[in-house]
Amino acid sequence: MSDVTIWHNPRCSKSRQTLALVEEQGVTPVIRKYLEDAPSEAEIRAALAALGLRPIEAMRTGEAEFREMGLSRDSDDDTLIRAMAEMPKLIERPIVFKDGKARLGRPPEQVLDIL
Repeated sequence: MSDVTIWHNPRCSKSRQTLALVEEQGVTPVIRKYLEDAPSEAEIRAALAALGLRPIEAMRTGEAEFREMGLSRDSDDDTLIRAMAEMPKLIERPIVFKDGKARLGRPPEQVLDIL
């Protein structure tokens, strides 16, 4: 079993590039298609802690659902985390996890420092 996990969206070019980069390092990650297997609020909180990011920093604020859900950059953290759990499309992607650390694959090369 791999000690590396990626929250992956196969339709996203950055996600595909990041997965390819991880695999080029000789790592076979556990692939979690987070749009189909949505993370819980607790998992999102743990991911944010590992990333060292506030919820708004790990969200796709340009998505129509962000506005449709009544969210803004001023929404409180709990509201944003709940929205990410309800609508995983709002989670910025991809996120690579290893040994309690995480990196957002934007740009994909950011994940190399935890591999």
